[in-house]
Amino acid sequence: MMDDGMSDMDGMGGMMVWMVLGTVVFVVLVVVATVAIFSMLQRRSRDHDQVPVAASPDDVLRQRYAAGEIDEDELARRRAGLAG
Repeated sequence: MMDDGMSDMDGMGGMMVWMVLGTVVFVVLVVVATVAIFSMLQRRSRDHDQVPVAASPDDVLRQRYAAGEIDEDELARRRAGLAG
């Protein structure tokens, strides 16, 4: 039988196909992971931006008055203390 070297080429060709497929899979996984990380960071940043800003002292007094924690006289006294 004559060996024309094709069996060696078939083996190398098969290995090349697996290397190309492996590289494609690796690149796809890197892209998916990168998109997932940026998406998570963007979501975290968006959630951080929604943290309520500290209310002014007058707002706090009005909220406490509306909730019944302080009466009208206490509200007036504290507002005068803030003003002066």
